[in-house]
Amino acid sequence: MAIECVAYSRAGLVGNPSDGYFGKTISVIIRDFYAKVSLYESPHLEIIPSFQDQSKYESIENLVEDVRLNGYYGGIRLMKAGIYKFYRYCQKHNIHLPQKNFSIRYRSTIPRRLGLAGSSALVTATMKCLMEFYEVEIPKPILPNIILSVETEELGIFAGLQDRVIQVYEGCVFMDFGKELMEKQGYGYYEEIPISLLPKLFIAYRKELSEGSEVFHNNVRQRWLDGDPEVHQAMYDFAEYAQKARDLLWAGRGDEIGVWMDLNFDRRKSIYNLDPRQVRLVDIARSVGANAQFTGSGGAIVGIYKDEEMYEQIVKAMQAENAVVLKPKIDLD
Repeated sequence: MAIECVAYSRAGLVGNPSDGYFGKTISVIIRDFYAKVSLYESPHLEIIPSFQDQSKYESIENLVEDVRLNGYYGGIRLMKAGIYKFYRYCQKHNIHLPQKNFSIRYRSTIPRRLGLAGSSALVTATMKCLMEFYEVEIPKPILPNIILSVETEELGIFAGLQDRVIQVYEGCVFMDFGKELMEKQGYGYYEEIPISLLPKLFIAYRKELSEGSEVFHNNVRQRWLDGDPEVHQAMYDFAEYAQKARDLLWAGRGDEIGVWMDLNFDRRKSIYNLDPRQVRLVDIARSVGANAQFTGSGGAIVGIYKDEEMYEQIVKAMQAENAVVLKPKIDLD
């Protein structure tokens, strides 16, 4: 019995990073990049390393480059923690798992540490495989919570629900993580928005400008916990931008959400210390008339272009920065 499951990268359009602060967001899946997990029954339970878990290098320079791009950890710890959390969920809910073992491995095409949700995609694909292998059904709204807990509870990495929700639901989703709602039902309000309502989107990124979300969130998270009024107001503002954009999308005015993306990024700059090289990609996109902001924690940007002429201007301008530009594939077709 061989199983393969895929989870895709994502771009936060508006509202991020308020998902970890009882806010609201709109996110889209990006099918151009994915994490694929393969699982098959075997005599022993084995997590098979991928090339991203390498421990043998041609030189010390190769090791340093690998650490710069991938950090000190590959995907094995994520898969191990995912398996652990899956088992604990089944125990808690009195779900009997048959006595059978498996081998599991992964590969990922998601550019690392660029705010494209590569880690959560790997955990999501792992969970999907385990659910299929053991024939376990986890309610769709609950599954993102379990996926999130892999990093927050087991690995001590702060993160929000946005990435996990969009990777479970796919397409385009408006998410409301209001405190009362979360405390009442344990998950947010997740509203799927037709892809046809979205404006023309582009993604741009430079691989050499990577930074993990655990680095990005640290200071602001502590300020929020300390009750910093500026940070609390910013999270409220992000949520309001997402609500405004959501209303525009449903009104058939998707081309107008760009102003809220711009405001989202500018507000982010007011409370975060952003890498000027990453900010430059947003500035370049805006210089030709596009709207743009970070897809996540930094590194990659998502934006709106008006027509093909503007898109070509973006591509040309980004080439000077050694940046990759693409039109994201969101729908299955």
